[in-house]
Amino acid sequence: MNQDRMKQRAAEAALAYLRDGAVVGVGTGSTVNFFIDALAGQQRRVAGAVSSSEASTRRLAAHGIPVLDLNDADELEVYVDGADEATRDLHLVKGGGGALTREKIVAAAARRFVCIVDEKKVVERLGAFPLPVEVIPMARNLVARQLRRFGGEPAWREGVVTDNGNHILDVRNLSIADPVALEGEINQLAGVVTVGLFARRPADVLLVGTPSGVVTLGRDA
Repeated sequence: MNQDRMKQRAAEAALAYLRDGAVVGVGTGSTVNFFIDALAGQQRRVAGAVSSSEASTRRLAAHGIPVLDLNDADELEVYVDGADEATRDLHLVKGGGGALTREKIVAAAARRFVCIVDEKKVVERLGAFPLPVEVIPMARNLVARQLRRFGGEPAWREGVVTDNGNHILDVRNLSIADPVALEGEINQLAGVVTVGLFARRPADVLLVGTPSGVVTLGRDA
């Protein structure tokens, strides 16, 4: 079975976590695109969506799903998003698509965070995927020097400007033994907007698409 089919399975399984009449938080990325397409067939179930990126906003709008500003929505019942890496502890690396800051905000506003991935994204330890860090443009080199002290090799994702007008550093060869502690340490660096570690607010449910079906990890497993 190809990877897209596994992503689609995980995305469709997330529909079971929607509550009728509620506003759903929607993330960004290829797996989330499958979720948005599946949601289009059940859009009458939801009052609307809060989107974490301009790309997802356009896809939602194309399906006729109302997109709301987070400031105009109450607490979100559920947030559905993918990940670049995920552990069985439900710690994540996100931000390959450049939307990590808005994703982190919407995740913080949600009562339940449902993460959808294919089985290739599940790892024993985070760090093989370069860790994205969103930075204020004027602080890019300053933050890069500070990140080297953590043992990583930061590289500017040239030509990419986030929806917030910022730059992204991708940190390679970083050993992430304690995701919660590292998230806090990087977030404290001057010039950092946020880091793509989702460990202090991890997923509540991880839906893993596999060739044989969907495996559920987390409190609802």
